[in-house]
Amino acid sequence: MASRIAKNQKKKHSRTRQIFDTLLFIIILGGIVLSRLIFWQAVRVEGHSMDPTLAEGQHLIVFNQNQIDRFDIVVATENDENDKEKKIVKRVIGMPGDEIEFKQDTLYINGKEVDEAYLADYKAAFKADKLQNTYSYSKYFQNLAQASPAFTVNREGQADFKVTVPDNEYYLLGDDRIVSKDSRDVGTFKAEQITGEVVLRFWPVNSFKLLHE
Repeated sequence: MASRIAKNQKKKHSRTRQIFDTLLFIIILGGIVLSRLIFWQAVRVEGHSMDPTLAEGQHLIVFNQNQIDRFDIVVATENDENDKEKKIVKRVIGMPGDEIEFKQDTLYINGKEVDEAYLADYKAAFKADKLQNTYSYSKYFQNLAQASPAFTVNREGQADFKVTVPDNEYYLLGDDRIVSKDSRDVGTFKAEQITGEVVLRFWPVNSFKLLHE
């Protein structure tokens, strides 16, 4: 009799444990899904506009609530040629109210020269051979670079140009200025179009890197 009671208690304890484990799993999973919706998103890099900083096919973690600062890499939304919303990855160059000026690949913000150290390799390659070796995988990109008077030009192909950023808007550029379609083409981005800051590159594993400074 005692052994039967003990056996029943053991079964009851086992069922209780299973229910507890199931509920715990549901709570944890729900927490992950909720945090995914509110705090972060995963984004895959499409195209070459952020080379060499980010390569096509890499996967990123984006924090939705981060304050946006100059030179942050961010995810923004825009409409494609079919008027469908798409996500793009770009770098913040101009903050609200800024005067952005480029003179022969030198950036000036509100009249002060600013170094874009993250472009050093590509700018050097542009001066050396107009990125012909770098773009060996694409004849189209080679032709774009060959025809460009500088690494950073505006929509009209001018190497000297100036832009004033409206209030509550941001001037976004890709790191590969020859290839990227960005604020030079579509204008500044409203604050609500920027969905978050890229903080981590997590895939492929050998490219793992924290990107938020």
